[in-house]
Amino acid sequence: MVSQETTAEVTDATYRALCKHGFADVTMEDIAAETEKSKSALHYHYDSKHDLLLAFLDELLDSFTERLDNVAAETPREGLLALTEELLKSAENGNPPRDFEVAVLEMKAQGPYDAEIRGYLERFDQTMKEHFAGHLAAGVEAGEFRTDLDVSASADFLVTVIAGAHTRSVAIGRPVEETRETLARHIDSMLTAEGTS
Repeated sequence: MVSQETTAEVTDATYRALCKHGFADVTMEDIAAETEKSKSALHYHYDSKHDLLLAFLDELLDSFTERLDNVAAETPREGLLALTEELLKSAENGNPPRDFEVAVLEMKAQGPYDAEIRGYLERFDQTMKEHFAGHLAAGVEAGEFRTDLDVSASADFLVTVIAGAHTRSVAIGRPVEETRETLARHIDSMLTAEGTS
């Protein structure tokens, strides 16, 4: 059983090592170098680099879920906009640096070949979808969103847009702010009920 203190130290070290070396090239030695632990000490807790990175993804998923749980707003529409803003923050406004975003994109590229990594990616995806669906369903019930809105399909669409925005930001440098602004207009023009502001 890995202690919380060790987990926190290794999580921080893995983050720094991924920023420096990327997913494909990072080694246990690289991660150990970011801690006060030796490579052998890391191997005592984690059998392999793969196991360590899965543990890192697990920690990321927990913090990501907590982040989305803490998005607060007075109305479902405001909640949906706040969630979109939280998921599409620029690096200057609280998101991880570009180097880490590149490493995450490299991890995502492993999904087709690694069932365990794909499982985590699916859980990230599902977490986003559930949060979007919660705001959408509440908006329909409150009369803020159209009564004929397909909540599941709309939530899935929003997740797809968010994922695509991050991929394009890393791959070609397209600012996520542009997508955030477009999504805000989409929410107002396509999802809101007639007569709501």
